[in-house]
Amino acid sequence: MYAIIKTGGKQYKVSEGDTLFVEKLGVKDGDTVTFDEVLAVGGGDSLKVGAPLVDGATVTAKVETAEGKGKKVIVFKYKPKKGSAKKQGHRQPYTKVVIEKINA
Repeated sequence: MYAIIKTGGKQYKVSEGDTLFVEKLGVKDGDTVTFDEVLAVGGGDSLKVGAPLVDGATVTAKVETAEGKGKKVIVFKYKPKKGSAKKQGHRQPYTKVVIEKINA
């Protein structure tokens, strides 16, 4: 069984036991998180698609790492012939969760 959930402005296809890095949720280690925005649920030959959400469907996940940072991305702005250059780095915060149960 799998589900397509929406969190942090992104969509993820998840199954039970999957490890997922989502946008920072602001929770503690070991907490349980419920994702209510389920767009589709499928398994075997059946597929249930919401319009836009599937009624009564939720996905439960356990927080493994509350706060982490992704790889550094370099942002370099440059204007030729002006003597202007600006270098900046960014590390996106994330929350690591493990999918426990899909309730459809």
